[in-house]
Amino acid sequence: MKEVFMTGVLLALAACSEQHQETQYARSITQTAAADTSQKSVESVPPASTAEVPAGSYKLDREHASLIFRVNHLGFSNYTARFKRFDAKLEFDPRNLAASKVTATVDPDSLETDYPNPAKVDFNAELKGAKWLNVAAFPQMKFESRRIDVTGENTVRINGDLTLHGVTRPIVLEAVFNGGYAGHPMDPHARIGFSAHGTLKRSQFGIAYGIPAPGTTMGVSDDVNVVIEAEFTGPPLADKT
Repeated sequence: MKEVFMTGVLLALAACSEQHQETQYARSITQTAAADTSQKSVESVPPASTAEVPAGSYKLDREHASLIFRVNHLGFSNYTARFKRFDAKLEFDPRNLAASKVTATVDPDSLETDYPNPAKVDFNAELKGAKWLNVAAFPQMKFESRRIDVTGENTVRINGDLTLHGVTRPIVLEAVFNGGYAGHPMDPHARIGFSAHGTLKRSQFGIAYGIPAPGTTMGVSDDVNVVIEAEFTGPPLADKT
């Protein structure tokens, strides 16, 4: 009887082991299939053209661009907001970045904050009002490059003039050229991308409300940090190889 019992136990253990091995094998097959599917999905995207990115006129792709700004609030945080309507044009030469030129316009009435309760306080309207941007009197901001200095293999310093709040003053933007292509089967024209940032003092543009007294942080900083992400589209793809 004992021998029969032990035989049954051994058979049960063997069956469990075989079942475990089968489960592990099935799981491995599933994971491999998923990896193959993922790899095929990546490989299904056709490559971009290998032709050189052309020089020429480029326009901003608004679907792949953002313009945000940050100001220090009470020394506690860097309050962040954005402008939703803006445009730019670029004359671009990848072999001579210093010869490039850029102009941009911004609609200050498109300012957007993340204020959670506009029914209680319309913070967007407050910042557009007379104490701040005064968009009724100054309905457009404009930037125009004056000189571009090449600072690295893919970095430039853009020296230009910013018109804000009816005042025009120089401003410097540090920019990174993120690369581009001459075209793609799904995007048959040249595309290039940049990241840029800069700082301005709002008091120099006549917007001094709420600046902290010297030696304190009680207010909203004079310094305004600007962050730009932008893609531009250019000449149509001539060589589709």
